[in-house]
Amino acid sequence: MLPRSGLPRFDYVRAQDRDQVVRMLQEQGDHVRLMMGGTDLLVRMRDGALHPKTVVDVKHLPGMREIRFNPQTGLTLGAAVTMNVVAQHADVRAHYPLLAQAAGSVASYQVRNRATLGGNLCNASPAADTAPAVLVLGGRIVLHGPAGEREVPADQFFLGPGKSARHADEFVTAVRIAPPPAKAAGRYLKLGRNRAGDLAVVGMAVFGFPDPAAASGYRFRIALASVAPVPMRALQAEEVLAHHAPGEQAFAQAAEKAAEACAPIDDVRASAAYRKAMVRNLTLRGLQEVWAELRGTR
Repeated sequence: MLPRSGLPRFDYVRAQDRDQVVRMLQEQGDHVRLMMGGTDLLVRMRDGALHPKTVVDVKHLPGMREIRFNPQTGLTLGAAVTMNVVAQHADVRAHYPLLAQAAGSVASYQVRNRATLGGNLCNASPAADTAPAVLVLGGRIVLHGPAGEREVPADQFFLGPGKSARHADEFVTAVRIAPPPAKAAGRYLKLGRNRAGDLAVVGMAVFGFPDPAAASGYRFRIALASVAPVPMRALQAEEVLAHHAPGEQAFAQAAEKAAEACAPIDDVRASAAYRKAMVRNLTLRGLQEVWAELRGTR
């Protein structure tokens, strides 16, 4: 399908408060769409995939474009914070560099000036770059609806391609992440068809930290994007690393488990077989890099 030359007609509403947004969602249902950055919504409208009667701009609501960090409670990111702000924010870079890496990998610099963290997550795309980072960091998605605010753990938020735990009369307002464990290290690795501006063929996050309660003395969390119907944790790979001393043998075994856990498809960007092979390779590389940092050799 060729792109259309313009947008369909719609009413634009700049939301005044959160309850107004909830009322409009309840009253208009599928006829209303919410906008933060618009990098997905406006493209889909232009291409004829969506025909909302009303577009409600929620990015100006209080807190939607704020980042707050507290050493005791952790990080709160407003849903309308742009990817470039996340990638460049001093507190994110200092305490959650993995999230900064993931945000900085999204599309191009120009798109990152508009694309938002909340939009990247609430679209529930299997290829969302920030989803693996939020998963391994134990993030929680904050939703506002008729009953007020509720939080959904990131590992319970993604239900299928384009489907999430968000109810029809709710919207995402923030992402919260607890303080990271001491001496933690992380990497986000992305494979695309070109070096910048492309959706992930494979995206993966590795997060590791010392944990005396683990048999190996360390915990590693691994999450994958673009290789299953939802962004996912590679839990069996994590179990291998919790019970075997970090090193090449354990890393190779965990990488194999990660490849076995994913369920990729063939599409125009890559074959399923290629994606599985790249999950194995990127997981191994990510573990090696995180382990090198944990040992203080990088």
